[in-house]
Amino acid sequence: MSHSAQDEAPYLPPAETVSPARLLRLPEVMARVGLRRSAIYQRMSEGRFPKSRSLGPKCAVWVEAEIDEWIRAVSRIPN
Repeated sequence: MSHSAQDEAPYLPPAETVSPARLLRLPEVMARVGLRRSAIYQRMSEGRFPKSRSLGPKCAVWVEAEIDEWIRAVSRIPN
């Protein structure tokens, strides 16, 4: 029995198992991290907070996974 090219195609997981990156606007970032706008932008300029991405002249967003990782990293710091 011969094999077709379809039999040799690599396995691809179902589309629903791959979730796209979720983008957060500033009010949700502020609610999640407990910081005000000025504190977030100050830490960003110091390299101590994830950078925002610009979607337009008046639209900044943050990648949810980067915010979640920042929260985990901050919660590991001893008081």
